[in-house]
Amino acid sequence: MNTKLVAPSLLAADFGNLQRDVEMVNQSDADWHHLDIMDGVFVPNISYGMPVIKAIAQHATKPLDVHLMIIDPDRYIKTFADLGANYLTVHYEACNHLHRTLQAIKSEGMKAGVALNPHTSVSLLEDTIQDIDLVCMMSVNPGFGGQSFIENTYQKVSDLKNLIERKNSKALIEIDGGVNATNAKKLVNTGADVLVAGSFVFKSQDPTETIKNLKEQIA
Repeated sequence: MNTKLVAPSLLAADFGNLQRDVEMVNQSDADWHHLDIMDGVFVPNISYGMPVIKAIAQHATKPLDVHLMIIDPDRYIKTFADLGANYLTVHYEACNHLHRTLQAIKSEGMKAGVALNPHTSVSLLEDTIQDIDLVCMMSVNPGFGGQSFIENTYQKVSDLKNLIERKNSKALIEIDGGVNATNAKKLVNTGADVLVAGSFVFKSQDPTETIKNLKEQIA
């Protein structure tokens, strides 16, 4: 994959002006809308649920990249498919039967993603990487936006890239957490395909310009 993607995280958007921010992403150089779903159990925070996602989907014209930070995600696979998710990512740490979960996601017509927490080894995907469409590498501890980037992420991206190539997988590598203009180029050079950017985009003076600059930096 030659084109590197930017997926602004709507967790950092202005919830009072959510339609405005979704339309800003639509009109920007961004590629996907990234949606973080938190249940207050798997992570110590609650974000938004189905009615909000339905509202976002009504206005979004770009793919919905849905990241489930919830326990027992299998319960909601069909629900997110019906809501219009294009990519559905579950956490390795939340799945007792990961292979079965991946197959269930694909059977609903979505691309299947797996997220890894900072402490989770890339090697644990050895037996499933060929069934995975996207690996979401958490470069902060999940649950809150605005955290500092964990430097060990670079080594994990390199290790994951080696695993993908060795197993002849087509999985994309996505980085979620603390992405900004300082680390974006290095992440892509190390092997990342998709950069999730939340606070860096939405807290900037000009989010559209910030997205444009990020895209140019990783082109």
